[in-house]
Amino acid sequence: MAYFNLNKAILGGRLTSDPELKQTQSGIPVVSFTIAINRRYQSKDASQQTDFINITAWRSTAEFVTRYFRKGSSICVIGSIQTRSWVDQQGQKRYATDVVADEVLFVDSRQESGNVPGGAPDNIPAFSTPAASAPKFEEIKTDDDLPF
Repeated sequence: MAYFNLNKAILGGRLTSDPELKQTQSGIPVVSFTIAINRRYQSKDASQQTDFINITAWRSTAEFVTRYFRKGSSICVIGSIQTRSWVDQQGQKRYATDVVADEVLFVDSRQESGNVPGGAPDNIPAFSTPAASAPKFEEIKTDDDLPF
């Protein structure tokens, strides 16, 4: 029997506070932050609903987030959802769900973010396929009538 497992989250929102880089006891960089994501719809009283999603980034991704993003910066996070549980002091089992970031992308331009270090660099190259690697096609000339 084949099993299908997929755990992928793609989120876009704004940081609710400045990210603060920390290190584990073994020296691995880690940062935890929250992003606010406005829902696509409004409540009955026309107020905007917002979800607050906890994100954790490790190693070079954590360093990248801490270096280039600030409170209010727009961010795109690609990662996986993880749930953890523990027993609190009252003996109740508690759960928390976080997104562990695999990739973090700029959304704002430097001008939109107010020229703070959290904005995207102005010199990010656009992706394009080099002309030399693009396949070359020849037109096939034929006078045959197609049967359909």
